Amino acid sequence: MARTSGALSRQVESGLIWLLCVMPLLILVGQGFADALTANPVEYVLRELGLWALRFLCLTLALSPLARFSGWRRALLYRRRIGLWAFAYACLHLSTYIFVDQALDWPTIVKDIVKRPYITIGMAAFLLLVPLAITSINRIRRRMAPRSWLRLHRAIYPIAIMGVAHFYLLVKADHRDPLFYGIIVLMLLGIRLVPRHRAAIK
Repeated sequence: MARTSGALSRQVESGLIWLLCVMPLLILVGQGFADALTANPVEYVLRELGLWALRFLCLTLALSPLARFSGWRRALLYRRRIGLWAFAYACLHLSTYIFVDQALDWPTIVKDIVKRPYITIGMAAFLLLVPLAITSINRIRRRMAPRSWLRLHRAIYPIAIMGVAHFYLLVKADHRDPLFYGIIVLMLLGIRLVPRHRAAIK
């Protein structure tokens, strides 16, 4: 009975985490149906999707120290899922830019990538995310040596920094929000440099 109850509890926990991950997207869809996407809906959706990609990157980085310091070891079970949600929101962010904002105007898109540093950095961060998402598939992960997989997935560290840089350069005036996320990322990376916790936090 206790084992059945524990399994049910884990299923509920997993379902709640899945629901929390998809909720920002559902809210955006609801705002769209309610015509509440501000005066510039494309820019608003683009910004929100990018922000949620960055937030999920931060959450992915936070799960290891959370498991270490809180004792909630099951947090590590959700690290891959939340990382994949970060990739999903990044995909939606990029797709909105390419298909909606630029309407598949490839010459303009290429020009933006070359001439606008925040787009250059954002595109580079997305390209680095792609192999992390692909190698998160169980079948592919099992074929990789554990050390190789771990080295590859440490790319999340520069990706998070690039995400903050992308956000900072995008903002024209008030940089408080990107600086806030920058502090969070620096703290989450800095804690991994503490010798006592380095081996326990990946």
